[in-house]
Amino acid sequence: MKKLVLAYSGGLDTSYCAKYLSKEKGFEVHAVSVNTGGFSKEEIKSIEEKALELGATSYTSIDAVQTFYEKVVKYLIFGNVLKNNTYPLSVSAERIVQAIEIVKHAKKIGANYIAHGSTGAGNDQVRFDMIFQIMAPGIEIITPIRDNKLARETEIEYLKQNGVDYPWEKAKYSINKGLWGTSVGGDETLTSHKPLPDSAYPSQLQEKTPVEVKLTFERGELVAIDGQQDTSVNNIIKLEDMASKYAIGRDIHVGDTIIGIKGRVGFEAPASLIIIKAHHLLEKHTLSKWQQFQKEQLGNFYGMLLHEGNYLDEVMRNIEAFLTDTQKNVSGDVFVSLYPFQFRLNGISSEHDLMNASFGSYGEMNKGWTADDAKGFIKILSNPGKIANHVNEDYD
Repeated sequence: MKKLVLAYSGGLDTSYCAKYLSKEKGFEVHAVSVNTGGFSKEEIKSIEEKALELGATSYTSIDAVQTFYEKVVKYLIFGNVLKNNTYPLSVSAERIVQAIEIVKHAKKIGANYIAHGSTGAGNDQVRFDMIFQIMAPGIEIITPIRDNKLARETEIEYLKQNGVDYPWEKAKYSINKGLWGTSVGGDETLTSHKPLPDSAYPSQLQEKTPVEVKLTFERGELVAIDGQQDTSVNNIIKLEDMASKYAIGRDIHVGDTIIGIKGRVGFEAPASLIIIKAHHLLEKHTLSKWQQFQKEQLGNFYGMLLHEGNYLDEVMRNIEAFLTDTQKNVSGDVFVSLYPFQFRLNGISSEHDLMNASFGSYGEMNKGWTADDAKGFIKILSNPGKIANHVNEDYD
């Protein structure tokens, strides 16, 4: 039989693929799901049972949460990456790691085919296909939903005819949860003017009493919360649980999709937004202005390439090396207050803080230079403008 690895989530599209490819096309289907956060053991067990019922020869769940952090999330923090100054790439970043793990599994079991359930109208088809083609050009990609332009109703009818009658009622809101946040899609996000209602978000307001949290960073990584050390992954999960009770981190992202159309998606990402903003504040105190300037350019570039599926381009490794090098002095505590629906950055404490009072306090008193030093500095600094105005006589 033709051995095929199916990127399987347990949803309608991939369930259709499992049944169709095994029954109609004669593939030996090996279903694989990659956990990059958000899956419980019970959910994984349910996904496995469903895959085998649908005709899959085997099911494998790959735990890639730590890999996701080490390969992607860490650099999103180092780069303070917010797509269009808004979106922390909560879900789109996961697809890269998922695709890589699926290719590795396909090679491991000697599969000649890889299938996924993406449609022809989204970003994921690009991300999956690019990773598959680059890492395994000899493996054929099978995409029944995209190739046959299948409607949801057509898939459901086929499954029913083949004895699969799961409750496929379309949820009012599409929720995709991972380590770095949760995306939320619904009828409102298909418009340009409607907001998502509070009820659409997975976390509801539970806490109303403000609280201050101390986040400790070492070389740019979150290593402790309120003095309690743990792995960065666990700290992200803890902060997510803490901040989601305040209904923090809700927004709607509007951006350009890879295929050239505008897209709108809601998201809830309290931990990622707090960590990025806290990390950025610490950098303002510990990095030079030119480090910050270059980081902003390269961080945005890194996020764009990642979003569009170009993770395997070598320039990404170059940028990661640069971002890592900038974090040598990004260590210290950041104090954050949590309130209902918002958070505030209160300040930082770091031995690398460049607000060194021994040189003077901004707008107050100069201690490291004289008045004549300042006058001379300003006079030389104005030379380019003086020369240009003298030559061009342009005073407008």
